[in-house]
Amino acid sequence: MQIISTIDELRARLADERAVAFVPTMGNLHEGHLNLVKLAREHGDCVVASIFVNPLQFGPSEDFDRYPRTLEADCAKLQGLADVVFAPAVNEMYPAQQTVFVEPPPIADELCGASRPGHFRGMATVVLKLLNIVQPQAALFGKKDYQQLHIIRRMVSELNLPVRIVGGETVRADDGLALSSRNQYLSAGERGEAVFLYRTLQGMKQAILQGERDFERLQGRAVEALAARGWLPDYVAVRNRFDLQPARHQGDLAQREWVILAAARLGNTRLLDNIEVCLVDCLAD
Repeated sequence: MQIISTIDELRARLADERAVAFVPTMGNLHEGHLNLVKLAREHGDCVVASIFVNPLQFGPSEDFDRYPRTLEADCAKLQGLADVVFAPAVNEMYPAQQTVFVEPPPIADELCGASRPGHFRGMATVVLKLLNIVQPQAALFGKKDYQQLHIIRRMVSELNLPVRIVGGETVRADDGLALSSRNQYLSAGERGEAVFLYRTLQGMKQAILQGERDFERLQGRAVEALAARGWLPDYVAVRNRFDLQPARHQGDLAQREWVILAAARLGNTRLLDNIEVCLVDCLAD
């Protein structure tokens, strides 16, 4: 496995590769990341993982400075899984002040975007830069960041980028908590409580499968349940899977496949989760 820190060296290394699969990360790797890297092997002969904490997607009051940077440990975990690790410095990715940005679709201002203005603009910009640098045939992103995955797919489609975007399923701890680099911020007591977010979404899914269609009431009850246990909910929302617009119960197929998304703060840690709901599968069973 090669560890490369410059764009020129990476491009030279990949010049003769014809089937590159790419997994962009911000490092501090856990099994969720490693699962994507393993999956990447099914989509390319050469697997590239990047490790870069992107300053453009952090707000002024967010955790850019304290975001865990564990390059040596990350590279050890990637041994035998990736062929190349691209780990550039900030001044390699941004040698001058970035003045050209990707303008994401309007959904970027909703859900996580409502409380993190500019986040998806910074994310989309760095993803476009990375895709241009690596030029993979496939790029893999986790479904845990569902809104991010949706925006990347829209960007790739509308900008006609020659790359296939693959979504990897969320990897969870034994109790159901979605794996995340930010989980390590949780205290022992908070870690035990953190799974309640996923259980809340599971309860909402069961209610929908059993016929509940008052989505606003479901959302309100979930927010109240979280707040009653000391959480600070950002949002809980039932959305159409395909465009992330608010769910509407109609007879067409597109409106019968939903995703429940949530973000809430537990102590000082902001946690994300989601769960898909496919009524078609339920009826088929």
